[in-house]
Amino acid sequence: MIVNRTYNIPIKRKLAPFEKGTDEPIITSISSFSPDANPNIFAITHKTSYQYTSEVTYSKHLFRLQPSFDISQTVLHYKFTVSVNNGSVTNFIGAFGNQASFLEIKEPYTELGIVSESIVVVHELPKNMDLLHQPRTMPLIWMPWDRIMMQAYLQTPELPESELFELAEYAMTFVRRNHNDVFAVLNDMNSTIYREYTYMPGETSLNTTPYQVYISRTGVCQDFAQLLICLARLLGIPARYCVGYLYTFSDYENKIQSDATHAWVEIYFPYMGWLGFDPTNGCLVEKNYIRVACGRYYNDAAPTSGTIFEAPANTRETLSASVQVIQLNDRAS
Repeated sequence: MIVNRTYNIPIKRKLAPFEKGTDEPIITSISSFSPDANPNIFAITHKTSYQYTSEVTYSKHLFRLQPSFDISQTVLHYKFTVSVNNGSVTNFIGAFGNQASFLEIKEPYTELGIVSESIVVVHELPKNMDLLHQPRTMPLIWMPWDRIMMQAYLQTPELPESELFELAEYAMTFVRRNHNDVFAVLNDMNSTIYREYTYMPGETSLNTTPYQVYISRTGVCQDFAQLLICLARLLGIPARYCVGYLYTFSDYENKIQSDATHAWVEIYFPYMGWLGFDPTNGCLVEKNYIRVACGRYYNDAAPTSGTIFEAPANTRETLSASVQVIQLNDRAS
């Protein structure tokens, strides 16, 4: 049942350092249609700062910072603030359904500040667990049009055939020990990556491949997500990369990524839709996850990206970012 609920949120918005004026109320009362009697309400502040050693005179930037608005999330408030006064911002919805902001700056600057502020209601969707746990053996049977629509999420990364063969053999070990049951296979992969791989910042980069993660057994959330995606696709299961925020309660066992953007995986099940798996924390995605963007891989959903076209050759960039996620209502039981 969908219920119309009103939320009173007596909080104030703090201005960013580069903004003028006084603190202002974000919102006081908002109604939201929710399928969940006890949704979580979060305030998210994401700050990004770029500093350059020389003047940049022309650059373009793409930001995906606005949380998704769909059946599981309601965006009550969103504000996107840029420190430069001479930039032009264009908002649009990208090919993968992500809200995006394109920023073009044609005047000199040495510092660029971005502040994204959101208030989001996250609903717990009623899961048809009977349907989820119905025996679905490998391979999955798809309608022809389903396979066409899911093609982007079935394509494996461009890796040497020998590496893909090794990863496929690894994926098949999960199939054999779970008797071809699709959900059991995916759940086993998800929990195995959590147990047997080590979260180790600084050991990988955006260019690290799923095979390298498989060999080293180390990485961060984006690496574990892309490994799970690769394994699922090798088995003919659609999988997509998700970026957002993870709110960790004070008594939450695993606090990885509580103060930064987080990455996880969504798997498509026929007649159920997308179901989230978090291999970094070895769990299914619940209503303490706030989804911002999704795509085939990281590049499709990256929160920030850009290119400097005009600046001295020796210009160096320093990037800093911070994320704060606050729950505005009482924790649901």
